[in-house]
Amino acid sequence: MAAANCSLTVSRHLLDPKFDSYKLSLETLPIYTVDLDGAVAEVKLREDQYTLDHMCVFGMYNYLHCDRWYPDSVYYIDQHERIMHLDITLDTAISKPREVFRLSPEIKSCDTLVCASMHFTSPSWVSLSDGTGKLYLIRTGKRGANNIEKWEIMYQQELGEPFVIVHSHSYLKDSTHSIDVVLLRTEKDESSIRGSGFHSAVDWLTITNANNESNKYEVLRHRTLCGKLAPHYAAVEQDGTGLMIASDKPFKFVQIDGKCVEEQKVEKMDTNQEKEPVYYWQQTDEDLTVNIQLPDNTTKQNIDFQLSAGHLQVGMKGEAAIIEGNLYSSVDHGLSKWTINGNSLEVFLLKKNKGVTWPQLIVGDNRGEFIMDPDQASPINECLLNLASEELNADPEKDKPPCNTSELEECDRFPDDTASLTRFDANTSKATHVVNLSSHQYLFTAVVDPAEMPCFCLRHDVDALLWQPHSQQDNMWEHIGTFNALGYVQASKREKKFSTCAPNYSYAALCECFRRVFIYRQPAPVQTVLYNRKEARHVGQVAKQQVASLETNDPVLGFQATNERLFVLTRKNLFIIKVNTDISE
Repeated sequence: MAAANCSLTVSRHLLDPKFDSYKLSLETLPIYTVDLDGAVAEVKLREDQYTLDHMCVFGMYNYLHCDRWYPDSVYYIDQHERIMHLDITLDTAISKPREVFRLSPEIKSCDTLVCASMHFTSPSWVSLSDGTGKLYLIRTGKRGANNIEKWEIMYQQELGEPFVIVHSHSYLKDSTHSIDVVLLRTEKDESSIRGSGFHSAVDWLTITNANNESNKYEVLRHRTLCGKLAPHYAAVEQDGTGLMIASDKPFKFVQIDGKCVEEQKVEKMDTNQEKEPVYYWQQTDEDLTVNIQLPDNTTKQNIDFQLSAGHLQVGMKGEAAIIEGNLYSSVDHGLSKWTINGNSLEVFLLKKNKGVTWPQLIVGDNRGEFIMDPDQASPINECLLNLASEELNADPEKDKPPCNTSELEECDRFPDDTASLTRFDANTSKATHVVNLSSHQYLFTAVVDPAEMPCFCLRHDVDALLWQPHSQQDNMWEHIGTFNALGYVQASKREKKFSTCAPNYSYAALCECFRRVFIYRQPAPVQTVLYNRKEARHVGQVAKQQVASLETNDPVLGFQATNERLFVLTRKNLFIIKVNTDISE
C-alpha cells in the first residue's frame, strides 16, 4: 500500500508575527564547575571512518546523557569504563559524580570501538551499549538522588557491528513486558559505486519477557532499515506499533528477523485492458460520499458493512471484502450511514475534522476514483489560469528573477527534495505516513515528556517550531511550542555543535565547539515602559539573549538542558549553568 502524504499543521496561536528581536542581556549567570575524577571516554574517529555518516553518528555524539524521568540527573561514561551519575538538588552543595555501573575492561582491546551509549528506557530500565557491538538491558530500580540500588543486567547480546542507541521504550502488551530499542550504525555498502561506499542502518529490536519469566528476555522481532545518509531522528511509538524516521534520504526495510526483504516489482499496466475503478468517491468540507457497484439483485441482507472512527470494511457476506482499510482521517461513525440505490451501494461518511481535504479515502488504496464537484473545480481552474499563459516567451533572459542564488546565505538553504518524516508500521513493515521536509531544516531533538516520543524542532521560515509526535493518526504531529527567529539565529552560528531546549520550552540553547553557550529566552513581561518608534507601539514583552563563557580550553563533548539548568561536559569538567531560578511547574 502507498503511504499517505501528510503535512504538519501549524498552530497559529503559537506564532508571534510581531516578534522584533532578541535583546542582549548582560546579566551574569551562575556557573558551577565539577572536576571529574576520570576523564570522559571519548572515542575519536579512525582513518577508515571518513564519511559524513560516520561524523553524524559517531563524531558529533553527545557524551552527556540526561535522565528525563528524574529532574536534573545526568550521566556520562569515563575512561575507566564507569557509568558516573550526578544529581543536582542544591547548587551550593554539588557533590562529586558517583559510580553506578561498570563495563567490562576488555572493551579497550576492541579494534572497532566506538563511543559507548545509553538511553533511559523507563524509570527503572536502561538500554546500554559498550561501543563494541554488544547490547545490554539493565534493570536499575529507582534512580535519582541518594539512590544506591544495584544495576542488574537482564539481557545482553552481541549484535556484530558497533552501534549507538538512539531511542528505547518500555511497555506492557498482552500482560507481557516488552522493550523496543532503536540502534544506529554505519556499515559498508558493496552496491555503492559512486557514493561513499557506506550507508546508515537502523535496527529496530523488540525484546520481550519470554513466558513472563522474571529473568528471561529474548528478541521477538529484529527489523533493519537502510538509508544513504544518517537520519536526524528515529524513535519508536509508545506501544511499539510504529517507528518514525526523519532523514534527508529515504529509508526502507532490508531485513526482518534475519530474512531479506525482496524488492516489490512494479507491474506493468496493460494499456489495452485498463481496470475499472472499484469505487467512486466525492467529498465536501464536512462529508464524503462513496459509491460501490454491486451485483444484480443484491439486498441489504447480503451486505457486510463495518465502520468505526478510523476503519471501513464493505463487501458481500461470505466473500472477500470489496473495500477494507484505514480511513485517511476520522469520521463520526454514529452519524454515518449507507443505502442501496439500484445496483449501487452509497455510503455517506461525516468528517470529524471539518474542512480537512482528504487526498485518498483508504490509506494506500488506489483502486478508487475521486470525482470532483464542478463547483469545487471552478475556483481551482481560475487560480491555474493566472499562473499560465498561451504566449511563448521569446526572450527568456528578459525576466530574470531579481534574486541571485549565489548570494543566498547558508541559513537560507534548505534540504533536498527527498528529505522526509516517515512513519513505518510494525506489522506490515510499510510506510504509512510521509511528510515532505524539503522546506524545513531539521534543528534538534528534545525530550519534553519521557513517557512520550522525543520531540523534534524544525525551521519554518525564520522561526523554530517544536513538534510532539503521537501514535494517534488524527493528530500524529502536534505543534506544541515556538522559538521565535531561532531558525535564522541557529543557522548563523557556524561554530555550533549542540542545540536543545528546556522541556517546558522556556528557553532554547546553542553550544559552540569551545567555551561559549548562547541562551534564547521566550518573551517575558517588562517592568519598565518601552516604546517601538519604528512601529509606533508600546512593547510589553522582551525576549532576551544571554551568553555564557566557560573557563576551559577543552572541546565540548556533551550538552543537556533542564527547566532550571544547563549541563556542559568537557573531557575533564562538568559545568552547570543556572538558567532559571523561579520555575513554575
